[in-house]
Amino acid sequence: MIPTPSPASAPITYLPPDDPLRASLHNEVHARPSARVRLPALIVHVAVLNAGVTREQECAHLRLLPDQQALPLDSLHGNFLRLPCGHYTVKWERHTEFTRYSIVQTLPAGALLGALEPELMNAPAVAPEWLRGIPGRTVAAIQLAMVAADLSDEAVLMAQAQAWFGGRAVIASQLGNGHSWALTEFRIGSDGFERMLVIARPGTTEGRAGRISQRLLELEIYRLMALRGLPVAKQLAPMLAEAEGALADITARLENKSASDQELLDTLVSLAARVERATAEHVFRFSATRAYNTLVAQRITELREKAIPGTQTLGEFMQHRLSPAIATVAATAQRLASLSERVARTSALLRTRVDIATEIQNQLLLEKLTRGQELQLRLQATVEGLSIAAISYYVISLLLYGGKAAKAAGAPINPEIFAGALIPLVLWVVWRATRRIHARLHAVD
Repeated sequence: MIPTPSPASAPITYLPPDDPLRASLHNEVHARPSARVRLPALIVHVAVLNAGVTREQECAHLRLLPDQQALPLDSLHGNFLRLPCGHYTVKWERHTEFTRYSIVQTLPAGALLGALEPELMNAPAVAPEWLRGIPGRTVAAIQLAMVAADLSDEAVLMAQAQAWFGGRAVIASQLGNGHSWALTEFRIGSDGFERMLVIARPGTTEGRAGRISQRLLELEIYRLMALRGLPVAKQLAPMLAEAEGALADITARLENKSASDQELLDTLVSLAARVERATAEHVFRFSATRAYNTLVAQRITELREKAIPGTQTLGEFMQHRLSPAIATVAATAQRLASLSERVARTSALLRTRVDIATEIQNQLLLEKLTRGQELQLRLQATVEGLSIAAISYYVISLLLYGGKAAKAAGAPINPEIFAGALIPLVLWVVWRATRRIHARLHAVD
């Protein structure tokens, strides 16, 4: 039998030591669990840009909620926090560019289905001052009402839903296998909020209602975040047109050789700096737009929409309204990248022309050096011939003085005849010695 360890004993370890990231990566799937929403409910959702907003500021603001004065800062390090505040719940989520605050409360009795454009904030769970004091700048504000009703009579249900929106045209979809309806008008009201309405079947579980609310809210927030690249793309359009024209002019001048290399280089460097600056400033925005658009498509797929006769679905609305904006951003990003590549190719062409001109100059310089060396060799040969004559002259002079000394000593010798007879021999010996020296030098080389 295998012995059973006692409760007080240490647990048995069957694995090697954990990687430091194992626990955090494993628990990432549970980092942002869906809310549990009991119908009827009102979710007041505010998303703010958090650039320049610290977690300390957000924690200080959350401490203003009831019974949260002792909220520790460490509880905000996980980017998700749910705070029960009596009869309502506040959910905090921090993302890369924005922070979301969701207040889940009971839907006011006067705002149920059948009401005519009801006032949703006449009994807010949190004080209006707390909402206004959220640190950051508002990027999305949504009032999501969730009610339960019979979905069998579509005509009556649609009439009641349109009355709830004040009789205005709405965008509507059946979700999933028809377990609920989602309706919105994608308009910002006088109170700064846009409204959404979810009508679910009676008996809808709190978990399903929470997942529906999360998908709809994320769909709208990611849509707005994706659109933040559109103003940037429109702003860049004039600069890109001007830069493309300037690059075409530089290329034409390069082809026609109508400007100096230095002038072209200065103009091209200035243009390349402008393009690279624009790329560095906006590449993140364009990448973020692509990422947010991907999330929008995922959320639409997760809704599993079905059309309601006479209305446009949320996915169709997104396709018709969001797709042109995303295409404009994508085209601008591609245009900027293409311009950068073309500037690089033009720089390579100009650099090639400069290199060729430099090689020609170097070749001319080498030719001049070669001619100089040839002249130097000729001069050296001339000097060597003169040096042979000079050395021979000095040797013969020494022989002449030697002959005179011998004659003075009584030797029967004529010094002049003796010296003259030795001139050919001296010349040959000196020439031969010079050639041997040259041979040795060449052998060393």
